[in-house]
Parts: sequence; structure tokens; C-alpha cells
Amino acid sequence: QVQLVESGGGLVQAGGSLRLSCAASGRTFTGKNMGWFRQAPGKARECVAAISWSGGRIYYADSVKGRFTISRDNAENTVYLQMNSLKPEDTAVYYCAADRPGTVRTMESEYDYWGQGTQVTVSS
Repeated sequence: QVQLVESGGGLVQAGGSLRLSCAASGRTFTGKNMGWFRQAPGKARECVAAISWSGGRIYYADSVKGRFTISRDNAENTVYLQMNSLKPEDTAVYYCAADRPGTVRTMESEYDYWGQGTQVTVSS
């Protein structure tokens, strides 16, 4: 069974920071590109960051550029999302997802495996 498990969500004041982690089973992670998505109430799920297997190709949504950093530790089968200068509009459920190798992609439908999500709430 493929598994992705997110952790690190919580409640934080505006301007604060959180670090999300996504631990993957070995076969899920090896060779895969990874993405972080978020879904706020009443809104579509959107990709906020994605990273290639090597880490050499990275995507950020405009709304998080300069504030969020995606990284991965392939030896630990883990991908991270460091979130700084958080804003109330960052409030959402955050999901990690695994995609096939190749071009770093941002469409929800292109990702094969998903975690259960972790809630991030930013208070004003």
C-alpha cells in the first residue's frame, strides 16, 4: 500500500512559521516528483510548490514565492514545506502528493498518490 503521511500543521499567528513534513513509503518516493497542494474551504485544490526527484527543478505558486520553501531528503523519504511570513489567506488543508518523474507538474489530476492532509490555520 502506498502511503504519504503529512505532519506539522497547526495554528499560528500571522507572520509566524510552520514546517510541514511528508513521510513516504519507499516505493512511493523513489524517483518521484513531489508536490504540496492546499485546499481552503469552498476553493479548489491548488499546487503551492513542487520539486523534482533530484531537487533541481522547483515550482512555486506566485502567492507563496519568497515565503515558502520546498525541499526533500531522499535518504529519509521525506519532503518538507517551510512556510514563513504566514498570512490568514494561507489557511487551508495542506496535502503532499507524488507524481511520476519528468516535468514538474502542478495539476491535481496529474498526481497519483496523496496524503490525508494536515490543517494549517493562520490567525490575524
